[in-house]
Amino acid sequence: MVKELPKWAQDEIKNAKIDKTESLTRTGYILEIYDKDSRIDAQLYEGVEDGRHIIELALPKKIKPADQKKGVVYEFTFNSSKAPLSNKLVEFLKKEMEIDMDAIYQFELTNLELMDVDSDTGSSSESEEE
Repeated sequence: MVKELPKWAQDEIKNAKIDKTESLTRTGYILEIYDKDSRIDAQLYEGVEDGRHIIELALPKKIKPADQKKGVVYEFTFNSSKAPLSNKLVEFLKKEMEIDMDAIYQFELTNLELMDVDSDTGSSSESEEE
């Protein structure tokens, strides 16, 4: 049975005030593309502030979801925004919901660059045999 958050907790999460935004650059690859929502899930090689390596990124209008590829290495530049939660809510989530969370994070992609990890610098095997 899934526990439901009380109204006061829902209201705090819904109205959380973002007090910190920073620009980050990380490398990784796309796990999933959500065309309809203009979002992607990305697996990052270097973690973000709270230690996670998988994040959901909102895409700006200039980056089309259909143009992106899953499983290839990109350099992601994105804004990371943080809204801290009250001590009361942090304790409630920990004790009642078994969730260890002290802030809400939002990630918005600003730039995406395909990395040349597997370039074709060598010659083909057919030309070496001749």
